[in-house]
Amino acid sequence: MPPAKKAAATKAPATKAAAKAPAKTAAAKAPAAKKSATAFNKSMTISPELAAVIGPNPRPRTEVTKDIWDYIKKNNLQKPTDKRTIVADAMLKAVFGGKSSVTMFEMTALVSKHLS
Repeated sequence: MPPAKKAAATKAPATKAAAKAPAKTAAAKAPAAKKSATAFNKSMTISPELAAVIGPNPRPRTEVTKDIWDYIKKNNLQKPTDKRTIVADAMLKAVFGGKSSVTMFEMTALVSKHLS
């Protein structure tokens, strides 16, 4: 009986190795297609109020959001007890329509009004 167990134990790793699929090489992959212009990567014109916070250069919505978050974190404008709430300083108050605090979900809607 012990020799049969040894034979079964030696066959198991061989079958696992055979079951693995061959690795794909980088040369075998097809080249990536160029991305078409979408609403996310289309440059937007920035209002003067928003330009005071992030700068006047046109940029896509994704970069605008990233730049606003950089400003918020740099100036420590998140509420310490609830990081989803943004406490506006004087420049952000103009962007947020006079509100002194907004949630991060409200922020995107308020900022979109300053992009065209």
